Amino acid sequence: MENMDKLSEKKVEELKQEIKARLSDNYDEKENEEEKVSCEEIADEIRNIGTEEELHEYLEEHHDVDIAESFEEFEDDEDILRILNALDYEEKANVIEEADEKIQKKIVEILPEDEVIEIFSHMSPDDIVDILGYINFQKRKSLLDSMKRSDANKLRELLGYETDSAGGIMTTQFIAFKKNLKMKDILEKIKIIGPKTEYIETIFVLDENGALIGEADLRDILCSSDDTLLSEITEENFKYVNPKDDQEEVALLVSKYSLKVVPVVSDKMALMGIITIDDVVDVIQEEHTEDMLKLAGTGDDEDIYTSLYESTKKRLPWLLINLLTAFLASFTVGLFQNTIDKVVALAVTMPIVSGMGGNAGTQALAVTIRSIALGEYDGNDNLEISIKYIVLGFINGLLIGIVCALIISLAFQNIYLGVVILLSMIGNCIIACLVGYLIPIGLQAMNIDPAMASAVILTTVTDVCGFFLFLGLATMFITKL
Repeated sequence: MENMDKLSEKKVEELKQEIKARLSDNYDEKENEEEKVSCEEIADEIRNIGTEEELHEYLEEHHDVDIAESFEEFEDDEDILRILNALDYEEKANVIEEADEKIQKKIVEILPEDEVIEIFSHMSPDDIVDILGYINFQKRKSLLDSMKRSDANKLRELLGYETDSAGGIMTTQFIAFKKNLKMKDILEKIKIIGPKTEYIETIFVLDENGALIGEADLRDILCSSDDTLLSEITEENFKYVNPKDDQEEVALLVSKYSLKVVPVVSDKMALMGIITIDDVVDVIQEEHTEDMLKLAGTGDDEDIYTSLYESTKKRLPWLLINLLTAFLASFTVGLFQNTIDKVVALAVTMPIVSGMGGNAGTQALAVTIRSIALGEYDGNDNLEISIKYIVLGFINGLLIGIVCALIISLAFQNIYLGVVILLSMIGNCIIACLVGYLIPIGLQAMNIDPAMASAVILTTVTDVCGFFLFLGLATMFITKL
Protein backbone atom coordinates (compact mmCIF):
# COMPACT_ATOMS: atom_id res chain seq x y z
CA MET A 1 0.00 0.00 0.00
CA GLU A 2 2.90 2.28 0.89
CA ASN A 3 4.52 1.54 -2.48
CA MET A 4 1.30 2.41 -4.28
CA ASP A 5 1.11 5.76 -2.47
CA LYS A 6 4.70 6.51 -3.45
CA LEU A 7 3.95 5.51 -7.03
CA SER A 8 0.89 7.74 -7.07
CA GLU A 9 2.86 10.64 -5.62
CA LYS A 10 5.54 10.09 -8.24
CA LYS A 11 2.94 10.21 -11.05
CA VAL A 12 1.46 13.41 -9.66
CA GLU A 13 4.90 14.98 -9.41
CA GLU A 14 5.67 13.99 -13.00
CA LEU A 15 2.38 15.50 -14.09
CA LYS A 16 3.19 18.73 -12.26
CA GLN A 17 6.54 18.97 -14.00
CA GLU A 18 4.92 18.28 -17.37
CA ILE A 19 2.33 21.02 -16.98
CA LYS A 20 4.86 23.45 -15.53
CA ALA A 21 6.99 22.95 -18.60
CA ARG A 22 3.98 23.83 -20.76
CA LEU A 23 3.21 26.99 -18.80
CA SER A 24 6.80 28.17 -18.35
CA ASP A 25 7.44 31.56 -19.91
CA ASN A 26 11.01 30.52 -20.58
CA TYR A 27 10.11 27.31 -22.31
CA ASP A 28 12.71 26.65 -25.04
CA GLU A 29 11.34 26.69 -28.56
CA LYS A 30 13.40 26.50 -31.69
CA GLU A 31 12.96 29.68 -33.60
CA ASN A 32 12.48 29.50 -37.29
CA GLU A 33 15.40 31.48 -38.64
CA GLU A 34 14.66 30.78 -42.27
CA GLU A 35 13.92 33.67 -44.55
CA LYS A 36 10.22 34.49 -44.80
CA VAL A 37 8.64 32.99 -47.91
CA SER A 38 5.61 34.55 -49.59
CA CYS A 39 2.42 32.57 -50.22
CA GLU A 40 3.04 32.91 -53.99
CA GLU A 41 6.45 31.26 -53.60
CA ILE A 42 4.96 28.48 -51.47
CA ALA A 43 2.29 27.85 -54.12
CA ASP A 44 4.94 27.69 -56.86
CA GLU A 45 7.05 25.26 -54.81
CA ILE A 46 4.01 23.04 -54.18
CA ARG A 47 3.21 22.86 -57.90
CA ASN A 48 6.75 21.61 -58.58
CA ILE A 49 6.71 18.87 -55.93
CA GLY A 50 6.08 15.42 -57.37
CA THR A 51 5.26 12.89 -54.64
CA GLU A 52 2.83 13.10 -51.74
CA GLU A 53 5.59 12.20 -49.28
CA GLU A 54 7.81 15.07 -50.48
CA LEU A 55 4.82 17.41 -50.33
CA HIS A 56 4.11 16.44 -46.72
CA GLU A 57 7.73 17.07 -45.74
CA TYR A 58 7.63 20.46 -47.45
CA LEU A 59 4.37 21.45 -45.73
CA GLU A 60 5.80 20.51 -42.32
CA GLU A 61 8.49 23.14 -42.83
CA HIS A 62 5.93 25.96 -43.12
CA HIS A 63 3.46 27.52 -40.74
CA ASP A 64 -0.26 26.70 -41.01
CA VAL A 65 -1.07 30.36 -41.72
CA ASP A 66 1.32 30.47 -44.71
CA ILE A 67 -0.08 27.23 -46.12
CA ALA A 68 -3.63 28.52 -45.73
CA GLU A 69 -2.76 31.78 -47.51
CA SER A 70 -1.15 29.86 -50.37
CA PHE A 71 -4.56 28.25 -51.11
CA GLU A 72 -5.67 31.60 -52.55
CA GLU A 73 -3.06 31.18 -55.32
CA PHE A 74 -4.69 27.97 -56.63
CA GLU A 75 -7.57 28.32 -59.07
CA ASP A 76 -8.00 24.58 -59.54
CA ASP A 77 -9.72 22.69 -56.69
CA GLU A 78 -7.54 19.67 -57.47
CA ASP A 79 -4.47 21.56 -56.27
CA ILE A 80 -6.11 22.26 -52.91
CA LEU A 81 -7.24 18.62 -52.61
CA ARG A 82 -3.71 17.46 -53.38
CA ILE A 83 -2.34 19.54 -50.49
CA LEU A 84 -5.04 18.37 -48.07
CA ASN A 85 -4.47 14.73 -49.01
CA ALA A 86 -0.82 15.09 -47.99
CA LEU A 87 -1.85 16.08 -44.45
CA ASP A 88 -3.36 14.05 -41.63
CA TYR A 89 -6.72 15.11 -40.15
CA GLU A 90 -5.27 17.17 -37.32
CA GLU A 91 -2.95 19.01 -39.71
CA LYS A 92 -5.87 19.65 -42.07
CA ALA A 93 -7.87 21.10 -39.19
CA ASN A 94 -5.03 23.43 -38.19
CA VAL A 95 -4.63 24.73 -41.74
CA ILE A 96 -8.37 25.17 -42.36
CA GLU A 97 -8.75 27.13 -39.10
CA GLU A 98 -6.27 29.70 -40.44
CA ALA A 99 -7.79 29.93 -43.93
CA ASP A 100 -9.93 32.77 -45.27
CA GLU A 101 -13.70 32.17 -45.04
CA LYS A 102 -14.02 31.80 -48.84
CA ILE A 103 -11.36 29.08 -48.80
CA GLN A 104 -13.00 27.37 -45.82
CA LYS A 105 -16.31 27.34 -47.68
CA LYS A 106 -14.66 25.92 -50.80
CA ILE A 107 -12.88 23.15 -48.84
CA VAL A 108 -16.08 22.05 -47.13
CA GLU A 109 -17.82 21.90 -50.51
CA ILE A 110 -15.11 19.87 -52.32
CA LEU A 111 -14.33 17.36 -49.57
CA PRO A 112 -16.53 14.31 -48.85
CA GLU A 113 -18.84 14.81 -45.86
CA ASP A 114 -17.30 12.03 -43.77
CA GLU A 115 -13.88 13.61 -44.20
CA VAL A 116 -15.21 17.05 -43.23
CA ILE A 117 -16.75 15.59 -40.07
CA GLU A 118 -13.47 13.86 -39.20
CA ILE A 119 -11.62 17.18 -39.63
CA PHE A 120 -14.22 18.92 -37.45
CA SER A 121 -13.45 16.44 -34.66
CA HIS A 122 -10.00 18.08 -34.38
CA MET A 123 -11.36 21.64 -34.24
CA SER A 124 -12.89 23.71 -31.45
CA PRO A 125 -16.67 24.22 -31.59
CA ASP A 126 -16.48 28.00 -32.13
CA ASP A 127 -14.30 27.52 -35.22
CA ILE A 128 -16.65 24.84 -36.57
CA VAL A 129 -19.64 27.14 -36.07
CA ASP A 130 -17.88 29.92 -38.00
CA ILE A 131 -17.38 27.58 -40.97
CA LEU A 132 -20.94 26.23 -40.79
CA GLY A 133 -22.15 29.83 -40.89
CA TYR A 134 -20.46 30.37 -44.28
CA ILE A 135 -22.00 27.41 -46.12
CA ASN A 136 -25.54 27.06 -47.47
CA PHE A 137 -28.36 25.74 -45.31
CA GLN A 138 -28.72 22.36 -47.03
CA LYS A 139 -25.03 21.53 -46.72
CA ARG A 140 -25.01 22.64 -43.08
CA LYS A 141 -28.07 20.53 -42.26
CA SER A 142 -26.55 17.50 -43.98
CA LEU A 143 -23.30 17.82 -42.00
CA LEU A 144 -25.10 18.26 -38.67
CA ASP A 145 -27.35 15.27 -39.36
CA SER A 146 -24.26 13.12 -40.04
CA MET A 147 -22.56 14.03 -36.75
CA LYS A 148 -22.95 12.49 -33.32
CA ARG A 149 -26.13 13.79 -31.78
CA SER A 150 -24.35 15.34 -28.77
CA ASP A 151 -21.83 17.17 -30.99
CA ALA A 152 -24.52 18.35 -33.39
CA ASN A 153 -26.70 19.66 -30.55
CA LYS A 154 -23.80 21.71 -29.17
CA LEU A 155 -23.16 23.23 -32.56
CA ARG A 156 -26.86 23.95 -33.15
CA GLU A 157 -26.94 25.76 -29.80
CA LEU A 158 -23.96 27.91 -30.81
CA LEU A 159 -25.45 28.55 -34.26
CA GLY A 160 -28.55 29.91 -32.52
CA TYR A 161 -26.65 32.93 -31.23
CA GLU A 162 -26.00 36.06 -33.26
CA THR A 163 -22.57 35.93 -34.89
CA ASP A 164 -21.55 39.20 -33.20
CA SER A 165 -22.68 38.14 -29.71
CA ALA A 166 -20.73 36.54 -26.86
CA GLY A 167 -22.57 33.28 -27.51
CA GLY A 168 -21.58 33.41 -31.17
CA ILE A 169 -17.84 33.59 -30.46
CA MET A 170 -17.60 31.37 -27.37
CA THR A 171 -16.23 27.82 -27.28
CA THR A 172 -17.64 25.01 -25.16
CA GLN A 173 -14.22 23.46 -24.55
CA PHE A 174 -13.18 24.38 -21.02
CA ILE A 175 -12.32 22.72 -17.69
CA ALA A 176 -14.58 23.16 -14.68
CA PHE A 177 -14.53 21.33 -11.31
CA LYS A 178 -16.59 21.33 -8.12
CA LYS A 179 -15.05 23.40 -5.33
CA ASN A 180 -14.64 20.47 -2.90
CA LEU A 181 -12.12 18.55 -5.07
CA LYS A 182 -8.50 18.14 -3.91
CA MET A 183 -5.48 19.18 -5.98
CA LYS A 184 -4.33 15.57 -6.37
CA ASP A 185 -7.65 14.54 -7.97
CA ILE A 186 -7.77 17.66 -10.12
CA LEU A 187 -4.32 17.05 -11.61
CA GLU A 188 -5.25 13.49 -12.52
CA LYS A 189 -8.40 14.73 -14.26
CA ILE A 190 -6.53 17.51 -16.09
CA LYS A 191 -4.13 14.92 -17.51
CA ILE A 192 -7.11 13.18 -19.10
CA ILE A 193 -9.15 16.22 -20.14
CA GLY A 194 -6.32 18.65 -21.01
CA PRO A 195 -5.28 17.30 -24.44
CA LYS A 196 -8.87 17.62 -25.71
CA THR A 197 -9.45 21.10 -24.31
CA GLU A 198 -8.68 24.39 -26.07
CA TYR A 199 -7.80 26.38 -22.94
CA ILE A 200 -6.55 24.85 -19.65
CA GLU A 201 -4.62 27.70 -17.98
CA THR A 202 -7.75 28.83 -16.07
CA ILE A 203 -9.88 26.30 -14.18
CA PHE A 204 -13.48 27.29 -13.50
CA VAL A 205 -14.91 26.52 -10.07
CA LEU A 206 -18.51 25.39 -9.54
CA ASP A 207 -20.63 25.02 -6.40
CA GLU A 208 -22.68 21.94 -5.50
CA ASN A 209 -25.46 23.05 -7.87
CA GLY A 210 -23.12 23.58 -10.83
CA ALA A 211 -23.20 27.38 -10.71
CA LEU A 212 -19.98 29.26 -11.45
CA ILE A 213 -18.51 30.79 -8.29
CA GLY A 214 -14.95 31.64 -9.33
CA GLU A 215 -11.73 30.80 -11.14
CA ALA A 216 -8.45 29.13 -10.23
CA ASP A 217 -5.14 29.58 -12.03
CA LEU A 218 -3.45 26.37 -13.10
CA ARG A 219 -0.17 27.71 -11.75
CA ASP A 220 -1.73 27.96 -8.27
CA ILE A 221 -2.97 24.40 -8.56
CA LEU A 222 0.52 23.18 -9.43
CA CYS A 223 2.06 25.04 -6.50
CA SER A 224 -0.49 23.82 -3.92
CA SER A 225 -0.19 20.72 -1.78
CA ASP A 226 -2.05 17.58 -2.86
CA ASP A 227 -4.65 17.84 -0.06
CA THR A 228 -5.54 21.48 -0.70
CA LEU A 229 -9.18 21.98 -1.68
CA LEU A 230 -10.00 23.86 -4.88
CA SER A 231 -12.17 26.28 -2.89
CA GLU A 232 -9.08 27.42 -0.94
CA ILE A 233 -7.36 28.86 -4.02
CA THR A 234 -10.48 30.08 -5.85
CA GLU A 235 -10.60 33.70 -6.96
CA GLU A 236 -14.22 34.74 -6.40
CA ASN A 237 -13.82 38.25 -7.83
CA PHE A 238 -14.11 37.44 -11.54
CA LYS A 239 -15.65 38.95 -14.66
CA TYR A 240 -18.21 37.23 -16.87
CA VAL A 241 -20.61 37.94 -19.73
CA ASN A 242 -24.03 36.80 -20.90
CA PRO A 243 -24.35 34.90 -24.22
CA LYS A 244 -26.50 37.70 -25.68
CA ASP A 245 -23.96 40.45 -24.87
CA ASP A 246 -22.43 42.17 -27.90
CA GLN A 247 -18.93 41.00 -28.86
CA GLU A 248 -17.72 44.60 -28.65
CA GLU A 249 -18.66 44.67 -24.95
CA VAL A 250 -16.61 41.50 -24.45
CA ALA A 251 -13.61 43.10 -26.16
CA LEU A 252 -13.92 46.20 -23.94
CA LEU A 253 -14.07 44.00 -20.82
CA VAL A 254 -10.97 42.04 -21.85
CA SER A 255 -9.09 45.24 -22.68
CA LYS A 256 -10.06 47.02 -19.45
CA TYR A 257 -9.17 44.18 -17.07
CA SER A 258 -6.38 42.53 -19.16
CA LEU A 259 -8.21 39.19 -19.17
CA LYS A 260 -7.00 36.07 -20.98
CA VAL A 261 -10.36 34.30 -20.87
CA VAL A 262 -13.96 35.32 -20.14
CA PRO A 263 -16.62 32.85 -18.95
CA VAL A 264 -20.06 33.03 -20.57
CA VAL A 265 -22.85 32.28 -18.09
CA SER A 266 -26.64 32.03 -18.06
CA ASP A 267 -28.92 34.13 -15.86
CA LYS A 268 -28.55 31.45 -13.17
CA MET A 269 -24.72 31.52 -13.41
CA ALA A 270 -24.53 28.17 -15.22
CA LEU A 271 -21.25 28.05 -17.20
CA MET A 272 -22.15 27.83 -20.91
CA GLY A 273 -18.77 28.46 -22.54
CA ILE A 274 -15.67 30.63 -22.58
CA ILE A 275 -14.22 33.31 -24.84
CA THR A 276 -10.44 33.20 -25.25
CA ILE A 277 -8.04 36.04 -26.01
CA ASP A 278 -7.45 34.90 -29.61
CA ASP A 279 -11.17 35.27 -30.34
CA VAL A 280 -11.18 38.73 -28.74
CA VAL A 281 -8.25 39.85 -30.92
CA ASP A 282 -10.31 38.85 -33.98
CA VAL A 283 -13.26 40.83 -32.60
CA ILE A 284 -11.17 43.97 -32.05
CA GLN A 285 -9.81 43.79 -35.59
CA GLU A 286 -13.28 43.16 -37.01
CA GLU A 287 -14.91 46.03 -35.09
CA HIS A 288 -12.10 48.44 -35.99
CA THR A 289 -12.38 47.55 -39.69
CA GLU A 290 -16.17 47.84 -39.58
CA ASP A 291 -16.08 51.33 -38.00
CA MET A 292 -13.42 52.53 -40.44
CA LEU A 293 -15.40 51.35 -43.47
CA LYS A 294 -18.64 52.82 -42.15
CA LEU A 295 -16.98 56.20 -41.67
CA ALA A 296 -15.87 56.05 -45.29
CA GLY A 297 -19.41 55.21 -46.44
CA THR A 298 -18.71 51.69 -47.72
CA GLY A 299 -19.96 48.24 -46.69
CA ASP A 300 -18.64 46.97 -43.36
CA ASP A 301 -17.32 43.78 -44.99
CA GLU A 302 -15.93 45.16 -48.24
CA ASP A 303 -12.33 44.60 -49.32
CA ILE A 304 -10.29 45.14 -52.49
CA TYR A 305 -11.38 41.72 -53.83
CA THR A 306 -15.11 42.39 -53.46
CA SER A 307 -16.90 42.02 -56.80
CA LEU A 308 -17.67 45.10 -58.91
CA TYR A 309 -21.42 44.63 -58.45
CA GLU A 310 -21.17 44.29 -54.64
CA SER A 311 -18.83 47.28 -54.32
CA THR A 312 -21.19 49.42 -56.40
CA LYS A 313 -24.21 48.30 -54.37
CA LYS A 314 -22.49 49.07 -51.06
CA ARG A 315 -21.08 52.47 -52.03
CA LEU A 316 -23.75 54.01 -54.27
CA PRO A 317 -26.39 54.72 -51.55
CA TRP A 318 -23.94 56.80 -49.51
CA LEU A 319 -22.70 58.61 -52.60
CA LEU A 320 -26.31 59.52 -53.45
CA ILE A 321 -26.83 60.83 -49.90
CA ASN A 322 -23.63 62.87 -50.27
CA LEU A 323 -24.96 64.20 -53.57
CA LEU A 324 -28.10 65.46 -51.82
CA THR A 325 -26.04 67.19 -49.15
CA ALA A 326 -23.86 68.72 -51.88
CA PHE A 327 -27.02 70.22 -53.42
CA LEU A 328 -27.85 71.70 -50.01
CA ALA A 329 -24.42 73.35 -49.84
CA SER A 330 -24.84 74.53 -53.43
CA PHE A 331 -28.24 76.03 -52.56
CA THR A 332 -26.60 77.95 -49.70
CA VAL A 333 -24.03 79.39 -52.10
CA GLY A 334 -26.81 80.27 -54.54
CA LEU A 335 -28.44 82.50 -51.91
CA PHE A 336 -25.44 84.82 -52.19
CA GLN A 337 -25.05 84.76 -55.97
CA ASN A 338 -25.25 88.58 -56.25
CA THR A 339 -22.46 88.97 -53.70
CA ILE A 340 -20.23 86.49 -55.56
CA ASP A 341 -20.93 88.22 -58.88
CA LYS A 342 -19.64 91.51 -57.45
CA VAL A 343 -16.51 90.04 -55.81
CA VAL A 344 -14.98 87.16 -57.79
CA ALA A 345 -12.33 86.64 -55.08
CA LEU A 346 -15.05 85.14 -52.85
CA ALA A 347 -15.46 82.18 -55.21
CA VAL A 348 -11.73 81.52 -54.96
CA THR A 349 -11.48 81.74 -51.15
CA MET A 350 -14.73 80.27 -49.83
CA PRO A 351 -13.65 76.58 -50.20
CA ILE A 352 -10.87 77.33 -47.68
CA VAL A 353 -13.37 78.02 -44.90
CA SER A 354 -15.52 74.95 -45.51
CA GLY A 355 -12.45 72.73 -45.98
CA MET A 356 -10.77 73.78 -42.74
CA GLY A 357 -14.07 73.43 -40.89
CA GLY A 358 -14.42 69.90 -42.23
CA ASN A 359 -10.92 69.00 -41.03
CA ALA A 360 -11.53 70.42 -37.55
CA GLY A 361 -14.83 68.55 -37.31
CA THR A 362 -13.27 65.27 -38.46
CA GLN A 363 -10.70 65.51 -35.65
CA ALA A 364 -13.44 65.93 -33.04
CA LEU A 365 -15.50 63.19 -34.66
CA ALA A 366 -12.62 60.67 -34.66
CA VAL A 367 -11.75 61.29 -31.00
CA THR A 368 -15.41 61.04 -29.91
CA ILE A 369 -16.13 57.83 -31.82
CA ARG A 370 -12.94 56.28 -30.42
CA SER A 371 -13.99 57.20 -26.86
CA ILE A 372 -17.42 55.64 -27.42
CA ALA A 373 -15.89 52.49 -28.94
CA LEU A 374 -13.48 52.07 -26.00
CA GLY A 375 -16.23 52.63 -23.43
CA GLU A 376 -14.58 55.81 -22.09
CA TYR A 377 -17.64 58.01 -22.67
CA ASP A 378 -20.19 57.76 -19.82
CA GLY A 379 -22.55 60.62 -20.76
CA ASN A 380 -22.06 62.59 -17.54
CA ASP A 381 -19.82 65.42 -18.77
CA ASN A 382 -21.60 66.64 -21.91
CA LEU A 383 -21.70 70.30 -20.90
CA GLU A 384 -18.06 70.39 -19.80
CA ILE A 385 -16.85 68.65 -22.97
CA SER A 386 -19.05 70.85 -25.18
CA ILE A 387 -17.53 74.00 -23.64
CA LYS A 388 -14.05 72.54 -24.14
CA TYR A 389 -14.76 71.95 -27.84
CA ILE A 390 -16.17 75.46 -28.28
CA VAL A 391 -12.99 76.94 -26.77
CA LEU A 392 -10.82 74.54 -28.81
CA GLY A 393 -12.65 75.54 -32.01
CA PHE A 394 -12.19 79.22 -31.17
CA ILE A 395 -8.43 78.85 -30.54
CA ASN A 396 -7.81 76.75 -33.67
CA GLY A 397 -10.03 78.99 -35.79
CA LEU A 398 -8.30 82.14 -34.51
CA LEU A 399 -4.76 80.88 -35.13
CA ILE A 400 -5.48 79.33 -38.55
CA GLY A 401 -7.68 82.32 -39.45
CA ILE A 402 -4.89 84.82 -38.72
CA VAL A 403 -2.47 82.93 -40.98
CA CYS A 404 -5.10 82.62 -43.70
CA ALA A 405 -6.17 86.28 -43.35
CA LEU A 406 -2.61 87.54 -43.79
CA ILE A 407 -2.11 85.46 -46.95
CA ILE A 408 -5.48 86.44 -48.47
CA SER A 409 -5.00 90.14 -47.60
CA LEU A 410 -1.63 90.20 -49.33
CA ALA A 411 -2.77 88.12 -52.28
CA PHE A 412 -5.85 90.25 -53.06
CA GLN A 413 -4.61 93.54 -51.58
CA ASN A 414 -7.77 93.79 -49.43
CA ILE A 415 -7.60 93.72 -45.64
CA TYR A 416 -11.39 93.43 -45.32
CA LEU A 417 -11.40 90.16 -47.25
CA GLY A 418 -8.84 88.92 -44.71
CA VAL A 419 -11.15 89.98 -41.84
CA VAL A 420 -14.06 88.10 -43.43
CA ILE A 421 -11.89 84.97 -43.74
CA LEU A 422 -10.73 85.29 -40.11
CA LEU A 423 -14.21 85.71 -38.63
CA SER A 424 -15.81 82.99 -40.73
CA MET A 425 -12.91 80.62 -39.95
CA ILE A 426 -13.39 81.13 -36.21
CA GLY A 427 -17.15 80.60 -36.46
CA ASN A 428 -16.94 77.50 -38.65
CA CYS A 429 -14.23 75.86 -36.52
CA ILE A 430 -16.32 76.39 -33.38
CA ILE A 431 -19.38 74.85 -35.08
CA ALA A 432 -17.31 72.00 -36.58
CA CYS A 433 -15.67 71.01 -33.27
CA LEU A 434 -18.96 71.15 -31.37
CA VAL A 435 -20.93 69.27 -34.03
CA GLY A 436 -18.10 66.71 -34.42
CA TYR A 437 -18.63 65.87 -30.76
CA LEU A 438 -22.44 66.09 -30.62
CA ILE A 439 -23.25 64.05 -33.76
CA PRO A 440 -21.91 60.66 -32.55
CA ILE A 441 -23.25 61.30 -29.04
CA GLY A 442 -26.70 62.04 -30.45
CA LEU A 443 -26.66 59.01 -32.77
CA GLN A 444 -25.64 56.75 -29.89
CA ALA A 445 -28.54 58.11 -27.81
CA MET A 446 -30.87 57.09 -30.67
CA ASN A 447 -29.27 53.61 -30.80
CA ILE A 448 -27.74 54.32 -34.22
CA ASP A 449 -24.14 53.28 -34.85
CA PRO A 450 -22.17 56.57 -34.56
CA ALA A 451 -19.71 55.41 -37.21
CA MET A 452 -22.44 54.91 -39.81
CA ALA A 453 -23.83 58.39 -40.50
CA SER A 454 -21.54 60.82 -38.65
CA ALA A 455 -19.27 61.72 -41.57
CA VAL A 456 -22.16 62.57 -43.92
CA ILE A 457 -23.88 64.81 -41.35
CA LEU A 458 -20.61 66.51 -40.40
CA THR A 459 -19.72 67.28 -44.03
CA THR A 460 -23.16 68.83 -44.61
CA VAL A 461 -23.01 71.02 -41.49
CA THR A 462 -19.45 72.30 -42.06
CA ASP A 463 -20.09 73.04 -45.75
CA VAL A 464 -23.41 74.79 -45.23
CA CYS A 465 -22.28 76.74 -42.16
CA GLY A 466 -18.93 77.59 -43.69
CA PHE A 467 -20.43 78.97 -46.89
CA PHE A 468 -23.23 80.79 -45.01
CA LEU A 469 -20.85 82.46 -42.53
CA PHE A 470 -18.29 83.44 -45.15
CA LEU A 471 -20.73 84.74 -47.75
CA GLY A 472 -22.97 86.31 -45.10
CA LEU A 473 -20.05 88.29 -43.68
CA ALA A 474 -18.92 89.15 -47.21
CA THR A 475 -22.38 90.60 -47.91
CA MET A 476 -22.07 92.77 -44.78
CA PHE A 477 -18.66 94.05 -45.93
CA ILE A 478 -19.58 94.20 -49.62
CA THR A 479 -18.86 97.92 -49.91
CA LYS A 480 -15.33 97.35 -48.59
CA LEU A 481 -14.51 94.39 -50.82
